[in-house]
Amino acid sequence: MFEKIALESLKIKVAEMLAENPALHAVLIAQELDITEGEVIMAFPSEWVETLPGEHAQAVLETLPSWGPMTTIVHSMGSIFEIKAPFPKGKEARGYYNLMGKEGELHGHLRLDRVAQVVLVSKPSNGNATYFIGFLADNGECIFKVYLGRDKQRQLFPEQIEQFKQLKQQILGE
Repeated sequence: MFEKIALESLKIKVAEMLAENPALHAVLIAQELDITEGEVIMAFPSEWVETLPGEHAQAVLETLPSWGPMTTIVHSMGSIFEIKAPFPKGKEARGYYNLMGKEGELHGHLRLDRVAQVVLVSKPSNGNATYFIGFLADNGECIFKVYLGRDKQRQLFPEQIEQFKQLKQQILGE
């Protein structure tokens, strides 16, 4: 995505912005800096981000339905759409990965060939952690994100944190 010098400069700028406001989301940093959300995510500290090649997107998607309630977020032209429900099962057909949620759950058609990278992000934020799985296009735009779920007291589900941590090993066989 960038030259090494530009990435190091961006890492410094992103770190400064997060030091000033640790709750800042990548999409807001991207808007402020006029870059893509993927570029911001790649500028996060390396201990916050694990990156998988896009070819693993379907395997990641196939694990998510068993995790329980999560929040799927799609940004489109300045608007934000959230679906708080278990991630739906899907299947490949007609060039798409078709998400087949139950009533009240996410439905849709994902072009897996457009997913260049899958990022697993664990970001500290005001004493709480935020975990999400992002699906990035080759231009650095975020296609969508799936955040780990929270209970009524806004606490992360511990079993989802464990599943998140094991995801890379499961997918890459490490």
